[in-house]
Amino acid sequence: MLNTKRSYNGSVVAPHHLASQAGLRVLQDGGNAVEAMIAAASTIAVVYPHMNGLGGDNFWLVHSPNNKVHAIDACGGAAGLASLDFYAEQQHDKIPDRGPLAALTMAGAVSGWHKAFDFSQRALGGKLPLSRLFEDAIQYANDGVAVTGTLANNAAQKQSQLESQPGFKDVYMPNGKTVVEGTRLKQKRIATTLEQLIKNGLDDFYQGDLARSMAKDLEAVGSPLRLNDFARHQALTPEPLSLNVAGHKVYNLPPPTQGLASLLLLGVYEKLGRFANEDADFVHALVEATKSSFRIRDAHVSDPAYMKQEAASFLDDERLQNMASKVDLKSAAPWPDAATSGDTVWLGAMDKFGNAVSFIQSVYWEFGSGVVLPETGITWQNRGTSFSLDKQHHNYLDPHRRPFHTIQPAMAQLSDGRVFSYGTMGGEGQPQTQAMIFARYVLNQMPLQSTITAPRWLLGRTWGSEATNLRIENRFDNSVFSTLIDRGHDLEVVGEYEEIMGHAGALVFNTDGLIEAAADPRSDGSVAAF
Repeated sequence: MLNTKRSYNGSVVAPHHLASQAGLRVLQDGGNAVEAMIAAASTIAVVYPHMNGLGGDNFWLVHSPNNKVHAIDACGGAAGLASLDFYAEQQHDKIPDRGPLAALTMAGAVSGWHKAFDFSQRALGGKLPLSRLFEDAIQYANDGVAVTGTLANNAAQKQSQLESQPGFKDVYMPNGKTVVEGTRLKQKRIATTLEQLIKNGLDDFYQGDLARSMAKDLEAVGSPLRLNDFARHQALTPEPLSLNVAGHKVYNLPPPTQGLASLLLLGVYEKLGRFANEDADFVHALVEATKSSFRIRDAHVSDPAYMKQEAASFLDDERLQNMASKVDLKSAAPWPDAATSGDTVWLGAMDKFGNAVSFIQSVYWEFGSGVVLPETGITWQNRGTSFSLDKQHHNYLDPHRRPFHTIQPAMAQLSDGRVFSYGTMGGEGQPQTQAMIFARYVLNQMPLQSTITAPRWLLGRTWGSEATNLRIENRFDNSVFSTLIDRGHDLEVVGEYEEIMGHAGALVFNTDGLIEAAADPRSDGSVAAF
């Protein structure tokens, strides 16, 4: 049985133990929570390369001791050449899922690291150099890391889609077969890329030699990305969305992420009442609130420059009450077939000064586009496949437009002064798991690790799966299953700890300085604390 980990000096949670330890080492060297997160983020890009990397995007929420919550949006926009006509000329009525034409959006992750690094030095007294923060990532890329089961399984399951993509075999099929769990994976080109970023600065990724190298490689394999797309990219610092839920202030990222859906879900659920943690009413209410929030998301959320309504306007109390009034607590509403998925990592960190980070990083689908750039070794994301080629769709492709993102980190300032950082990977499961975590821990006062370990469910698509029904782990009482079926849910009972439920985590900074943390037994992760 896992127990909540407690400490006073600092704590890091990640879905791979080596990333947690990398962050912890930075805290022990006097670094702050943001510096620890940069170390953990660069390390997990190496040790979990099928889920995230330098070729993806990331989003941050950073809580500072003055109770201000800062957001970083490191989402890359579509290439300047990526237009409806561009794909029509190549006889595509849908953006390909894999390959060079799926590699159509800029990679924002490094710009997110850069923005966070600058914020740490400017506002939090950060002093550690990039050479120290990238130390673990470079070591594991050079010396190798043990292949995890999730990496091996996904490489094998997606081999037919990915083996023909440029560069994929070189990294993930080194001996003609997909990587095997427990064997050593080296990524020396990634180590060299990180070393170059240390030498030339993080701007080199977008405006220097690295940018020129990547632009050349992307054009050579057939991607629409060009050097000017690198030069025009920058991470943003938007005002985070927030909602008062039962007296607690909950934060998330604004569009183009689905953070709005996470807040809507909690807002609707709160108005439906209070339900015991593991009974059928608890599951049913959260599932129906999910449907209500996803209908808003699927009709409106995209690049905010293209949205007709401000995201915050959907969080109006009267609107939430109206949404809740349409929920039937005894019958499941029909569920439309939504189509989102994704591969992601969520990480969290806290230091003894009260700095807290909720962070998420992704290449979208497992291995992203599957394209691995020959000079840098970077696996490029396929986030742009979320665009539609139908001009009438609310998320149609347009040059430089930012894509819809399933990923979004969560944070809350609780009414008693605690700071709560939490999140998960898992496509459509992210808002749902965030709501389960908040409801169980904050509203129903379940212990933190029990909240993360507790059985979960998933409505709709997620990481590595095409199913859209309601899947639920088998650790609930059988009466819950029968009641949900009677209410009209299309139910599928799955295993005890299913990876499709995502890799969640959470940390709490208490008013007396105590830090509590929990990691997901469904992952390869851990809490690292001192």
